[in-house]
Amino acid sequence: MDTTHPLVCRGLTQRLPSGSETLTILEGVDLTVAAGECVALLGPSGSGKSTLLGLMAGLDQPTSGKVFVHGQDLSLLNEDQLALLRRDRIGFVFQSFQLLGNLTALENVLLPLELIGVDAARGRARELLDQVGLSERGHHYPSQLSGGEQQRVALARAFASRPPILLADEPTGNLDSETGERVLELLFDLRAEANTALVIVTHDSAVAQRASRSVRLAAGRVVSETP
Repeated sequence: MDTTHPLVCRGLTQRLPSGSETLTILEGVDLTVAAGECVALLGPSGSGKSTLLGLMAGLDQPTSGKVFVHGQDLSLLNEDQLALLRRDRIGFVFQSFQLLGNLTALENVLLPLELIGVDAARGRARELLDQVGLSERGHHYPSQLSGGEQQRVALARAFASRPPILLADEPTGNLDSETGERVLELLFDLRAEANTALVIVTHDSAVAQRASRSVRLAAGRVVSETP
């Protein structure tokens, strides 16, 4: 089995107890993401998309199956090792922004850079805010920013460490269509610039058309893949 790609999922199954029954969230999912590739995960609510994203990040453990990140079997890593792997190799963008409310926009972007010991981290953070059009908003707190501005800060933070993998869960789900389109343009521009492998969960077929490949889930299984 070739696990040299940035992200490889093999036979992922996730079952959870539900009262006296067992609920199957995912069933035998296989997925490989190549370097720099963009994969859209499609499917109705409850099809297992977000669960799959969480397993890819090592945020949860599957009932069975394996996830490999750059050849590392996540099931063999302890919590500290998983945290380091996420810090160094995986960026996240969430529907709900997930910014730290007690930090300014600049400080939110600066934090991951300081954690990995980047030289001239503050300058890099300012550069990223400028890239997403928020150079004048760096001193504002998340509560002082619109939803679209918060998501642009989240994008800047996600790309701060130039991660080889980015996982995005409905990144425009809480935004109006015009703002969402601007955020998507930034997301795909930043991804191309960094040659980041992107896995994006979406309900939007227009978003999927931007991806190099679309994988559709239904009832926890991969039911189609294009192209």
